[in-house]
Amino acid sequence: MSRKVTRRRFMAATAAGAALATFKFPSPAIAQAAPFKLGLLTVKTGPLAQGGIQMEQGVLTYLKEKNNMFGGRKVEFFSADTGGSPAGTKTKVQELIERDKVDTVLGPLAAFELLAITDYIAEHKTPMLSLAGAEDITQRRPNPYFLRPSATSAQAMHPMADFAAKELKLKRVVTVSEDFAFGHEQMGGFQETFEGAGGKVVNKIWPPLVTPDYTPFVAQIADCDGVCQGFAGSNPLRFMKTYAAAGLKFPVVTGETGGDDALLRIMGDEFLGMYSCCPYTLDLANDSNKRFVAAMQKDFSVDPGFYAAGLYVATQVVDEGLKLAGGKSDDHEALTKAMRSVKLKDTPRGDLSFDHFGNVVGDFFIRRVEKANGKYINKTLKTYKNVSQFWTYDEKTFLSRPVYSRNYPPVKS
Repeated sequence: MSRKVTRRRFMAATAAGAALATFKFPSPAIAQAAPFKLGLLTVKTGPLAQGGIQMEQGVLTYLKEKNNMFGGRKVEFFSADTGGSPAGTKTKVQELIERDKVDTVLGPLAAFELLAITDYIAEHKTPMLSLAGAEDITQRRPNPYFLRPSATSAQAMHPMADFAAKELKLKRVVTVSEDFAFGHEQMGGFQETFEGAGGKVVNKIWPPLVTPDYTPFVAQIADCDGVCQGFAGSNPLRFMKTYAAAGLKFPVVTGETGGDDALLRIMGDEFLGMYSCCPYTLDLANDSNKRFVAAMQKDFSVDPGFYAAGLYVATQVVDEGLKLAGGKSDDHEALTKAMRSVKLKDTPRGDLSFDHFGNVVGDFFIRRVEKANGKYINKTLKTYKNVSQFWTYDEKTFLSRPVYSRNYPPVKS
């Protein structure tokens, strides 16, 4: 079941709970209007739980910063664990909308979850902000009640491929990612841009989402000078350990999940030298990110990564959108329109705005894993400014092609 979440309840359910049991949160002022109800679809079990837990932490961090008040209204927060399955996501979103009567939904995490509920969201005209990358929700099958303040599956892979070809001078790359929508779309975007810049993808390898041993898949990596991995959750750790144990030395590049900042504390030397591209980077030195990182470290004893930052920013967009709507949320079409008109400068990921499909336009950061003072860090090397979901391609031409998939673009023999 989805349930109303307080910081006390969440802290008690995490490792940070004991340390924070005596922490007193400021009481919000009493709002005259009815509470604004905010729902979250996340994942707390299985291989994607690493990111799902950070998603909830990101929301709670923003709520605490604003004393649980948006646009002069108290916020009631409901969190639901989808279990990382399409069926579970359908059940939980129905509970949030039909039983809990939420005004806006945050989440879900995975592309296959988002694809399972986008029609339901549109039918019930409920604003939804997700970091799930499912491309067509803001492309060929646009959902008028949807916003994505993070990135499409391929949005980070376009600049990563550009960097890999032009600055790392890679020519022949093997891609490897989980065999589901997010992996397919990531690798499609990487291949499109990499081959457009003169490189070639020589093989695409697809382990299942739940894979007990990556050895048989790593054994297929050959005839290349680089590897692009697109794993999510805790799977990057397992893949990179297997990759290093096999003695492979090809440079590795990845997107926003394969080199997540939240994984740094449990990384090993197998990650050294890996390049990633992400719409968030821990070392961004603006005031908003400094506040965000300090709050995450204080309340949860962790460094935030893409998942936490993505949901913090999504919650920030909801807050700003509600203000633009005059604190009113009963007209969901007007509220969605207000959110899509939001332009922010003071966010943990820097400046952002939305295109006419509700997808983010913002900065993307190329990082390299290094070791400094005994710690692993993602050191930002380059910033690609104002990256849209269409990269440098003409929008109409881009949309005339098929959505990136397991077999598109095809591997050319």
